[in-house]
Amino acid sequence: MTGILETPGVGHNQPDAEGAEKENQHWERWAKKRTFVRALEGTYSHLYKQLIDQPRVFSSKDVPWKGGPGHYGKSVISPQAVNITQSIESHIEAYAPGAAGQKHGHLNSAVFYVLKGHGHDVHDGRHIPWKAGDVMLVENACVHQHFNDSKDEEAILLVFKAKPLFLFMHLLFQKIVEWPPKIPPKGAENYKPPSEI
Repeated sequence: MTGILETPGVGHNQPDAEGAEKENQHWERWAKKRTFVRALEGTYSHLYKQLIDQPRVFSSKDVPWKGGPGHYGKSVISPQAVNITQSIESHIEAYAPGAAGQKHGHLNSAVFYVLKGHGHDVHDGRHIPWKAGDVMLVENACVHQHFNDSKDEEAILLVFKAKPLFLFMHLLFQKIVEWPPKIPPKGAENYKPPSEI
């Protein structure tokens, strides 16, 4: 994560130093207590039955959007949300026209499937364009940021990552380099993420 170790700043590893996590608590995932690993207790047959009985489909409509005003997200699959998996996480991100997310880095890689819209990412200073139907990879320990380049269409991204495994292995380092803007992009002052997702 080039350049972020030299000067400490805001981020997950200094929760009280700057007070920024409290200020940005509308983004629950940056300030919430997490379940890194759940206990698996019982006999093999008992645990097996529990896993077989778990639902296999989770509706994203049951999970509220968090964030704003130009960038929203919802975590659908994570160790704290479902009992069937502890190794992967999946969330959905929505960007208002012209919006950008936070500039940040983390040790785990991530896979983004672009459901709607077009934009670009900046990965360690490298400009990477994307559009609906593309699959984008964020490599391990990369400082990155997502941008919606459209002035009139939202961008929707589906994200998959093995973050719970990284956290379990104590690869906890995360860094917010810049928090997302608190002011919505011009023309998107009333943006709300889609209710059908």
